[in-house]
Amino acid sequence: MRRWVRILLATLAPVGAAGAQQGVGDVVYVPTPQVVVDTMLRMANVGPTDYLIDLGSGDGRVVITAAQRGARALGVDLDRHLLGMANESAQREGVAARATFREQNLFETDLAGATVVTTYLLPEMNLKLRPKILALPPGTRVVAHDYHMGDWLPDDREVLSVPEKKVGLVGVSYLYLWHVPARVGGRWQGTIPSGAGTAALEVDFAQKFQVLTGQASSVTGRPTRLRAPTIRGDALAFLLEVGATPNPVRYSFRGRVTGDEVRGTVVVSDPARRQREHTWSATRVAPAPAQAD
Repeated sequence: MRRWVRILLATLAPVGAAGAQQGVGDVVYVPTPQVVVDTMLRMANVGPTDYLIDLGSGDGRVVITAAQRGARALGVDLDRHLLGMANESAQREGVAARATFREQNLFETDLAGATVVTTYLLPEMNLKLRPKILALPPGTRVVAHDYHMGDWLPDDREVLSVPEKKVGLVGVSYLYLWHVPARVGGRWQGTIPSGAGTAALEVDFAQKFQVLTGQASSVTGRPTRLRAPTIRGDALAFLLEVGATPNPVRYSFRGRVTGDEVRGTVVVSDPARRQREHTWSATRVAPAPAQAD
């Protein structure tokens, strides 16, 4: 149901004899061009420390190519014929110790331990998988070929000219990369340097996937909007300006989120543009309202 893409041909494009092959049960499948596979793995920066799961692995080329890059990789599919081809290819390429395949429904696959997940699924299938993917540890990379994840916008995308691609989006491939974001919505409390001492910091974040908005309230005594808040995996960053313009004190925060704790550094720039770096931490004291993935 994937890597060699299973499709209803009438809904996408006709397939000529050169563009499709027969599988078990007269299933029509279409091979993913190797240039697409290579680009997907490059976008996800797949290497020896990774464990990749390919959902709907077909002939196994994503899994095998990941194993050739030193990663451990698992492919799941329901087509025994394609699984047999994949296992033979892994043996032939000398990567069978790192490239494994399993006959399994992709929606039932345990994704625990994966650092990279790859898909070539129709949008409604991606949306069905999305809550399971978002539950993975922050920083897990997800790469999809051609089809998006709804309103979870990608962190990066590439468009490839692929003349040999004859089905679906003929002659072109769209590749999308996401990083599973840490959940930082809610109210956080900590302290920041202020003069010779410290001042209380209270920040409220609103979050939709990796898009953040927020404001700080305790430092200035009034709500102050955060500038450029971002979350990339577990890496949080935001900027806070305190004091009168045009020369406020600027606090540039960076930190790593672990559950309800964040720890990192803050660079303080005073009106004279002198900079000092300090450690910084905060604790979440109230969660954000629950929202559907």
